[in-house]
Amino acid sequence: MHIELRQLSVHYPGRPRAAVDDVSLGLRAGDIGVLIGPSGCGKTTLLRAVAGLEPASGGEILLSGQRVAGAGSNVPPERRQIGMVFQDYALFPHLDVGKNIAFGLERKLRGAERQARVAEVLALVGLEGSERRMPHELSGGQQQRVALARALAPRPQLLLLDEPFSNLDVDLRERLAHEVRGILKAAQATALFVTHDQLEAFAIGDVIGVMHEGKLHQWDDAYTLYHRPATRFVADFIGHGVFTPATLTQVGSQVVVHTALGALTDGAECPLPSAFGLGQCEVLLRADDIIHDDDAPVKAEILRKSFRGSEFLYTLRLATGETVLAHVPSHHDHKVGEWIGIRAEVDHVVTFLREGGLAAPPMVPFLA
Repeated sequence: MHIELRQLSVHYPGRPRAAVDDVSLGLRAGDIGVLIGPSGCGKTTLLRAVAGLEPASGGEILLSGQRVAGAGSNVPPERRQIGMVFQDYALFPHLDVGKNIAFGLERKLRGAERQARVAEVLALVGLEGSERRMPHELSGGQQQRVALARALAPRPQLLLLDEPFSNLDVDLRERLAHEVRGILKAAQATALFVTHDQLEAFAIGDVIGVMHEGKLHQWDDAYTLYHRPATRFVADFIGHGVFTPATLTQVGSQVVVHTALGALTDGAECPLPSAFGLGQCEVLLRADDIIHDDDAPVKAEILRKSFRGSEFLYTLRLATGETVLAHVPSHHDHKVGEWIGIRAEVDHVVTFLREGGLAAPPMVPFLA
C-alpha cells in the first residue's frame, strides 16, 4: 500500500469523543481515495493527520512503507512530501500563475528546469501559456486548476484535497471532478480527497470511505457502497432508499424475503432466518428497485414527486402503510394522490436488524 492507516485515532482535548476513532484503510499507488460523510464526521481531521497538521493520538500512518506517525514517530509536515489543495485555492494574489506554481520549486529546481516544470504542469491541467496571468483574471475553475498544478509541481508522493470544489457552482463541480480525475491519472498521482458531495465522490474516486462520528463505516468502490452497504448508516447515506419490514423464511436451499411488495428471493446473498429473531428484519429498497407497472397487483399512492428531468422521484405509500421511493420515467406524469401499480425488482437483497445496526452478514473490506 502507498498510504496505510492502522487504527488511527485523533482526540481533541476537552472533547469526550474522538474526532477520528480507530480508522484503518489502505490506498494503492496511483489510486484516488475519497472520504465522504456529514459535517463533523472527522474526514477533514483525518486528512490533516495524514498531512502532519494534527497529531495522532493512537494508531499509525505509513507512507510508502515508512511510518510517519505513531509508535513514537512523528515526521513533520514539510518532510512528508505531501501536496495539499484547499477549499479557497490559497493562491498568492500578488504573484502571477507561473510564480504561484514555481513557489514550491525554488529549493528543488533552478532556472530553466523550474520554468520547464511550470510549463509541464500547466499543460497537464489544460492552462498552457497562462504563466503571466494573475489569479484574479481567472475563473474559479481555472484558479482551482492552478492550485492543483502548484500542488503537483514538486511531484509529491501523496496529494491531499480538502473539498476543493466547494466554492464553485453546482454545474461546474461535477464536470471539474471528472477533469481533475483525468489530471491526477495522467500525473500518476496518489490522492486522498475529502468531500460531502456524493456525485463528486463517485466522479473522482477509485475507492470511497463513508465516515460517521469519527468512524469509517466502509471503504469500497462506489458500486459496492450502493449495492452492498456494510452498515445501516452507509445504506441510508448513499443514494435514495428506505428500510421496510421483512420476514425471512427458508424453502429448501433458498431464502425468501417476505415484504409488503411481495416475496423477494436471493438465496445466494441473504442470511439465514436464524440471523434475526423470528426471521424478522428490515430490507433496503432503493428507488431503482421499485418499478412502475400499471398491471402489478400492488398499488401505491403518490405522496410526493420530484422532477429530475429524465425521471421523477416518487414517494409512494402502500395500502399497508409502508413508504417506498421509485424512479419513474418523466413521461409517466401522475398526479399527487393518484394510485399506481408497482412491483419490486431487487438484484441485491440487503437486510438489517429491525432496530438498526450492522448488515447481516457484515461486508466491510479492509483494503480496496
